[in-house]
Amino acid sequence: MNLPQILTDYGYLGVFIGTLMEGETVLLLAGFAAHQGYLVLGLVIAVAFVGGTLGDQIAFFLGRRYGNRLIHRFPKLAAHKPKVDRLIHRHQVPLIMGVRFLYGMRIAGPILIGTSHVKAWRFMVFNMIGAAIWATVITTIGYVFGQTVTVVLKDIHGYEKTVLFSVIGVVALLTVARWLYGRWRG
Repeated sequence: MNLPQILTDYGYLGVFIGTLMEGETVLLLAGFAAHQGYLVLGLVIAVAFVGGTLGDQIAFFLGRRYGNRLIHRFPKLAAHKPKVDRLIHRHQVPLIMGVRFLYGMRIAGPILIGTSHVKAWRFMVFNMIGAAIWATVITTIGYVFGQTVTVVLKDIHGYEKTVLFSVIGVVALLTVARWLYGRWRG
């Protein structure tokens, strides 16, 4: 089975499952696949929106129901709690909308927000707005990257193009993640 066949058969399901948790790499690849004609850009964005929203809602309600147990069980989660509490107090709406863009906080953020005083309906509304922005921006970056790769590397076909895209994509993702992490820590 080749990449076009996998994307044709399982593409949207893979996007949905990938966006339930982290999802950026999946969305970048799905955006690239949409540019190549294997997936439909609007459908990728819609599926990513649903997966991203649902994943964060589940994490929020896990935090609401089991937050203290999770905090005691996972020390890294506990380490982020004071910072998230401060941000919720000062910048509730931007935090809810932007937590999915913060490196290392995609799952932990909604869980910790769930342990706070934020009302469930408020989280849901701003989570959906954030998911719509996230799905559109990240998928579009993958799509535009596909256009760039096509223009720059017209002559490369098949396997070489996939490997090159993967390497460049990982480097770009790590660079963005480090930059976001630095801003979060700073």
